Amino acid sequence: MTDAAPATPREAFDLLLAGNHRFADGTPRHPNQDAARRAGLASAQRPFAVLFGCSDSRLAAEIIFDQGLGDLFVVRTAGHVAGPEVLGSIEYGVSVLGCPLVVVLGHDSCGAVAATRSAVQDGTTAPGYLRDVIERVTPSVLATQAAGLSQDDDFIATHVRHTVDFISERSRVLADQVASGRTAVVGLSYRLTEGSARVVASRGLDLPSEQGLRSDATPAPNS
Repeated sequence: MTDAAPATPREAFDLLLAGNHRFADGTPRHPNQDAARRAGLASAQRPFAVLFGCSDSRLAAEIIFDQGLGDLFVVRTAGHVAGPEVLGSIEYGVSVLGCPLVVVLGHDSCGAVAATRSAVQDGTTAPGYLRDVIERVTPSVLATQAAGLSQDDDFIATHVRHTVDFISERSRVLADQVASGRTAVVGLSYRLTEGSARVVASRGLDLPSEQGLRSDATPAPNS
C-alpha cells in the first residue's frame, strides 16, 4: 500500500513511471487493491494523478500503470477527445482533489484516429455522434499530413500533443495550476504490444531521457 500520495508533479510522474515499468516487465505488484485499502477510501479519495485517456479496452489505466483503488482519477473518451464535461472533470481532479499531475494517454492502433484518417482521405462522414469524435480528431490528422508525416506513430503523437495543448489552453484552472508549479501536464503514447509508454509532450515538468520514456518532442516553452 502506498504510504503517502505524491505531493509534487515530479513525484507523481515517477510513481506512475515505476508502475508502467513493472507492468511492461511482467512484474506488477497490484498495489492498493485489498480490503484495507477499500475501507480506507470509503470516506474520501486522494488520487495522485488525473489520467485522461482513450476509451480503448486495451488501455485500462490502473492495470498498465500498476496502480490500485484511489490512485488515479480516470477520465476516458474515444480518441481522448475533450469537451466541457472532460474539462470539468480534469478541473475537479486538480482543483478539488489536488492531483499534481494530469496525463493525456494515447496509443498506437487507435480506432478513432484510424477512422478519422479514413474519413479525411475518402471525404466521408460517420453516422450519429461518431461524427463528432471524428471532427475533433480531424485537426490532428490534418496537421500530421501537413508536416509531411505518414506513420501511425506520427498521427498518434500529434493527436496527443494537440490534446495536451487543448486542455492546457482551454482550461484557465489547469493553466493557472501549471503556471504556479502545482500541476504538470504530460502527454504519453502507449504501445499495445510492449506495454510501455513514451513521452510526447509536457507542460510544467522537465522529463530527462534517463527516466526510461523516449521523448519525441521538445518541451513547450512553459514546461
